[in-house]
Amino acid sequence: MEQFAALSAFVQSAETGSFVAAGRQLGLSASAVGKAVARLEQRLDVRLFHRNTRNMTLTEEGRLFLERCRRIFDEVEAAEAELAQASRTPRGRLRVSLPLVGMLLTPVLAGFMRAYPEVQLDLDFTDRLVDVVEEGFDAVIRTGRPSDSRLMSRNIGRFRLLIVAAPAYLERCGIPATPQDLARHRCLHQRSPTTGKLRPWPFARSGAAEKIDLPEAMSATAIDPLIRLAVEGLGIACLPPFAVRDEIADGRLVSLLEEYVVEADQFSVLWPASRQLTPKVRAFVDFMAENLFRAGA
Repeated sequence: MEQFAALSAFVQSAETGSFVAAGRQLGLSASAVGKAVARLEQRLDVRLFHRNTRNMTLTEEGRLFLERCRRIFDEVEAAEAELAQASRTPRGRLRVSLPLVGMLLTPVLAGFMRAYPEVQLDLDFTDRLVDVVEEGFDAVIRTGRPSDSRLMSRNIGRFRLLIVAAPAYLERCGIPATPQDLARHRCLHQRSPTTGKLRPWPFARSGAAEKIDLPEAMSATAIDPLIRLAVEGLGIACLPPFAVRDEIADGRLVSLLEEYVVEADQFSVLWPASRQLTPKVRAFVDFMAENLFRAGA
């Protein structure tokens, strides 16, 4: 603390041009300020000011030291502001963009609303690549690895896709023992709404990704139709675990080929880069990181 007080005395003296003016700013006598600066010079073994009876100016060493000290005080001020901001109650409108699959995260979002009733969620579900900064989003949740350098990001959980089918379908068409066996099955695919391409099923052999050409019984840009058609026994689908949690739990769908499926994707929450994170965004980021997969996703 004594060293910090000496730095403060030096900065105020440099900015006001005298020990007297610095003392007024700090509530100290000019003598006390002068002694603090002298002790600092002695400890650093360098002269910080050229002084005479009429004025004082910074030495070259003093000028360089002042730049560093200003950065230190700026960081302290920013840290205090950030802590003060974090201690405030999260409130206000929170605009969040989520992928279409994010509709299945409703239980987690409901938990956030219960935990932070003063935050009004404004949710935009889309698979297009939104411009977070230009479109004014407070945060976005996306699958895959983030690439926008203007954004801060936090990985909030990785997940392994599941190959699923209804027991009735498997009784009728047989159980595939390997991914290659899927060539004889009806496969229900998800199609990217942005590229129009079928999303690959993440199989691996001996630790290396394996691309398999699968038949296409149908495709959809949304996940919900794939779940319903799979439950109806119309084919095999590749879906995220949180999408079919209930269907697997009650036996309407069963998981297949688990030993061949690799960990395929991750959820990330992203927000515009800023020195200070608002309480509502901080609360959302922390809540999603702590609860997304705990909630059964």
